[in-house]
Amino acid sequence: MSGSTARVSTRVLVRPSAARRAYDPRTWPWWVQTLAVYAVSRLFLVVVFVRVALVQEANLWTQAQPSYLSYVATLFDGTWYRTIAESGYPATLPVDSQGLVTQNAWAFFPAFPMLVRAVMNLTGGTWIVVAPLVATVLGAAAMVVVHRVITVGAPRAVAAWPGLPLATVAVVCAFPTSGVLQVAYTESLALLLIASALLLVIRRRYEWAALVVIVLGFTRAVALPMAVVVVVHGLVRWQAGRRGEDKLPVRDVVRMGALTVVAVLSGFVWPAVCGWATGVPDGYLLTQESWRWAKTVEPFIGWTYVPQYWFGSWAPVVVVGGLGLTALTILMPSAWRLGRELHAWAASYVLYIAAVAEPGSSLARFLLLAFPLGAATVGVVTSSPRARRRWLALLLIAMLAFQVLWVRQIWLFNPHGDWPP
Repeated sequence: MSGSTARVSTRVLVRPSAARRAYDPRTWPWWVQTLAVYAVSRLFLVVVFVRVALVQEANLWTQAQPSYLSYVATLFDGTWYRTIAESGYPATLPVDSQGLVTQNAWAFFPAFPMLVRAVMNLTGGTWIVVAPLVATVLGAAAMVVVHRVITVGAPRAVAAWPGLPLATVAVVCAFPTSGVLQVAYTESLALLLIASALLLVIRRRYEWAALVVIVLGFTRAVALPMAVVVVVHGLVRWQAGRRGEDKLPVRDVVRMGALTVVAVLSGFVWPAVCGWATGVPDGYLLTQESWRWAKTVEPFIGWTYVPQYWFGSWAPVVVVGGLGLTALTILMPSAWRLGRELHAWAASYVLYIAAVAEPGSSLARFLLLAFPLGAATVGVVTSSPRARRRWLALLLIAMLAFQVLWVRQIWLFNPHGDWPP
């Protein structure tokens, strides 16, 4: 060669080692990623609970500055569930001097405390130790099923954004009231059962779905909206059958009909058990009334007086604005991109809660079970992967801030007067 030196540039492809891949979360199995997100979120909340407990005054349930386990196992409804696990339900309804039913354990469903009791008997552990641990484990299982049901139940949305299931898990874990997934409350079990029922319906395993819905009927008063989900699912299958896209055999019609009946009955089974056990047919409703300001459980009635306590003359504006925002969330395009079953659950559950629950401090906790709206909120931004990541990051930061605020302002008990979470 003449005067110049030939330089040969070679590009060496270096594959990452197995060790490096093991430390890259993007290479982990989906369920490991899900559990990792959940674990990090629970550790964050442990720190928050411990920090808030340092300013907790002595109260009916704990001494001042209680330990973490004592703090999340006994405050508020936790003691009611503890009473059920250790002593069961009263044979008669307690009444005051005027003959009105007073607050009692029949307002609380048995599945979670009985499960904790079984673990206590098996391990010899106490309520304070076992109840939060069982709730936390149930929450982990719920996150795995949430990931799966978004993957299976929202194929259009997931095809547009493959990371949507994990992003939904992150949003649910960061939801302002998600601390209840690790306290002695029923949300973790209820979320697991709801997500499992939706997944089984979508996969057309109706008999297994019926079993899950029956257990749900003994966990929370939220089984009735599942009947709407089954009806919507049946209509979708019927329409697909008319278009020749899917066969709808008579056997499946019968199975879906039976599941709908099971869901409706499960919505009334615990009130029926309460009436039978106490000898007071409407004992459950009378018990619920003991927690209400107006001493009535008429549908939607709470919206006429509770907001006035919170917001005064601004109550109508806040109520209309809140209802409008909720309707917008349910009706926005990202919500319709979810599968019909997930959309139906979110819409029917929110309407159901608005009808039967007082719009107090517990309402934010109840909304945790409308988890498909988390997927809809994450899926609002569709412009680019970078825009999606930024939106998710901002959403998580905002939610974590409200999470800290919720523990500090709602879970922290003020002995001089407070609202329960």
